Amino acid sequence: MIKAQRTPLDLMDDIYSLAHWLTGSETKATELVNRTYLNVDHLSSETTVFQTFRTCYFDSLDRDDAQSLPETPCFSKETPETALFNRDADIRLSVLLSAISGLKHRAISRILGKPLTTIRVWLSEGRKSLVHGARFECLFLNAGCYRRREVS
Repeated sequence: MIKAQRTPLDLMDDIYSLAHWLTGSETKATELVNRTYLNVDHLSSETTVFQTFRTCYFDSLDRDDAQSLPETPCFSKETPETALFNRDADIRLSVLLSAISGLKHRAISRILGKPLTTIRVWLSEGRKSLVHGARFECLFLNAGCYRRREVS
């Protein structure tokens, strides 16, 4: 069975849900959706709409928070802060694209421009962090975040 391609208008609810989950604010989500739809036309493919959304989201990230990132054995302070923010954003976006939009791993791989194996690892780790109650910001940056259970 052939799945019909969704138009940009069909994707608006998904795009807004993604934006709200990523920003945590109705105002910021609305601004992000507006910026996304200013950069696509009515003939844009589903992949193009999500790629445009990703680009707009990266542009909206607050780079000032980079100084608060912890130094770990995997990531030193010399790691470019933009790469860390983009990686964290891609991990969150991959989980949300799967959960909210119902996209398959291969489609997420095309949208993010990452290898399929990377997407699978990100989805696995992102889902684990949600199950354990860890915040997405802790993902890959501080293993101690996974062990926040209080002993009584």
